[in-house]
Amino acid sequence: MKIAFIGLGNMGGGMAANLVKAGHTVRAFDLSQDALARAKEAGCETFSTVPEAVQGAEAVVSMLPNGAIVKDVYASNVIGHAPHAATLIDCSTIDVATAKAVADAAHAEGYKMVDAPVSGGIAAANGGTLTFMVGGEIHAFDAAKPVLEAMGKAVIHAGDAGAGQTAKICNNMLLAITMIGTAEAMKMAEKLGLDQQKFYEISSQSSGYNWSLNAYTPLPGVGVDSPADNGYAGGFATPLMVKDLRLAMEAAETADAAVPLGSRAAALYEDFLGAGNDALDFSAIIKTY
Repeated sequence: MKIAFIGLGNMGGGMAANLVKAGHTVRAFDLSQDALARAKEAGCETFSTVPEAVQGAEAVVSMLPNGAIVKDVYASNVIGHAPHAATLIDCSTIDVATAKAVADAAHAEGYKMVDAPVSGGIAAANGGTLTFMVGGEIHAFDAAKPVLEAMGKAVIHAGDAGAGQTAKICNNMLLAITMIGTAEAMKMAEKLGLDQQKFYEISSQSSGYNWSLNAYTPLPGVGVDSPADNGYAGGFATPLMVKDLRLAMEAAETADAAVPLGSRAAALYEDFLGAGNDALDFSAIIKTY
């Protein structure tokens, strides 16, 4: 399949490379020349503009920083430039309203489109083990699924347009809450004199079991290998968690949803980011305890 890929950053670069590995022809675009060079090394064809990249594409995948950029790229450079038979797949994490608006604009011009944000971080993007939460009509989901399966371990239809974004921000709000709770419990156990590895062995096999503890242990040398064992480098950067929590808080206000723990988690991560921790993985919030 001929696939255009727009946005080759920390996540998009690995995703595009996995599409090449799966046997697809990938037509790549990014504003960064370094990103384009890496994509070319991975086997992608590279282009200097989006309209060039999407010419003749059977699918268009985007991984972009925010909703405003997604809206502009699709309105100005994809819709009307990509073949109308192409399936449009936006994997960016953006606000629900913008995801719905872009999908409506695409549908009005006869395109199939889904919002398909991801879970798993840079390692999963590189390893092809992402989870995709997909919003859109079922025929659009069916068209997008083979493309997404080449980049992930799970592709789940969440519902209509915008449902993927809803699933993503709610999931990451829960992740933020559980990481903070895990950090508090681990440091409290330590201050009470309990060996951290012993606490991990007990809690990870009892009612304290959760992904932040079991699969992403936030202390070095304890539990599973994680960014904590690499100086909190790599993984899911704190600014990205803050971005997702801001989206979650905006959505909660729009929906009149009570999220006291989510709100507190958002405030704690805002403070952590403001203290100069923008280069660290989000699990490094344990340092504040």
